[in-house]
Amino acid sequence: MKLPGHDAIARQADEHLVTHKVKLPRKVVEHPFRQVAKRVLMALLVLTATALIVYLDRDGYNDNSDRSVDFLDSWYYATVTLSTTGYGDITPVSDAARLTNIFVITPLRVLFLIILVGTTLEVLTERTREAWRLDRWRSTLRDHTVVIGFGTKGRSAIQTVCATGLKKEQVVVVDPSGKAIEAATAEGYAGVIGDATRSEVLKRAEVHRARKIIIATQRDDTAVLVTLTARQLNKAAKIVAAVREEENAPLLKQSGADAVITSASAAGRLLGLSVLSPAAGMVMEDLIHQGSGLDIVERPVIKAEVGLTARQTDDLVVSVLRGHRVLGYDDPAVGTLELTDRLITIVRVSPGAQVAPDARPLPPMPSS
Repeated sequence: MKLPGHDAIARQADEHLVTHKVKLPRKVVEHPFRQVAKRVLMALLVLTATALIVYLDRDGYNDNSDRSVDFLDSWYYATVTLSTTGYGDITPVSDAARLTNIFVITPLRVLFLIILVGTTLEVLTERTREAWRLDRWRSTLRDHTVVIGFGTKGRSAIQTVCATGLKKEQVVVVDPSGKAIEAATAEGYAGVIGDATRSEVLKRAEVHRARKIIIATQRDDTAVLVTLTARQLNKAAKIVAAVREEENAPLLKQSGADAVITSASAAGRLLGLSVLSPAAGMVMEDLIHQGSGLDIVERPVIKAEVGLTARQTDDLVVSVLRGHRVLGYDDPAVGTLELTDRLITIVRVSPGAQVAPDARPLPPMPSS
């Protein structure tokens, strides 16, 4: 097993601990109208306190109009002072004029200030709206597919499952690279930035509610840690992992992966097959590209096929899945098909014609 020492893994985890960032909100932002109402109330309290202070110390103030300061004058002074109006050559001297300044001119000044800070209010509103959308989306997210790693392998895996009918709203991508997550969200997938070996990052992706987990990390040791963490959070999900070295595949299975794909060996076998028979290589290439041409499809046995042999079905059956056993189409143990069997078949499809039989629609993902 070519895994680095525990010290190296610990250092890597510490680095991600410092830099990890999750785009999904940690808490719900307060509604902007409530924030504005609080600030207006605070402004009124400050205005009232200022007016009372001026009135209590009215002997220390001088009014150019009548040389005395009453309660109305105190409110007027507080209003023009807090609104940063200041004093000029022309000042209101009558009660009517001062009432107009208090109830008309000052609200207009406040309105002007609100217009100036409109950008801030807009940002608060947008943050609240986005937080509400994300919170609602996460609360309704069920039976989705989580993809760990948005490199070449992860991107190809998503394209393959989406070609069978899985909607983009049912996919959540986890990657430590912010640029990778930006690319994923640009293609219509939800994204979480962070180290997938940490349980809190996987929880942000709602791994505990996922139906399928695809692990396509760059390193085999990272794939092992992610598999262990994902399996601990979700005992029922189907986990498929990719490794570079074939000797690491057994460890992935021991860690909880249902299926392990050796990327280097698979590519090498396809290269060797193409050398021996270019036509056979083209057929295999067609089979692994879902959505057009020839596809490998797993489907349940229908009632009309019960009691038939694998060769008597309309589709080209490659294998029969019975319980936890995968039997070849010519295996004597298959006998006749049963209603609980599942068939691995080769079919010819056109783009958009194939729909995954177990895909369930989910609420739309909020736009970023």
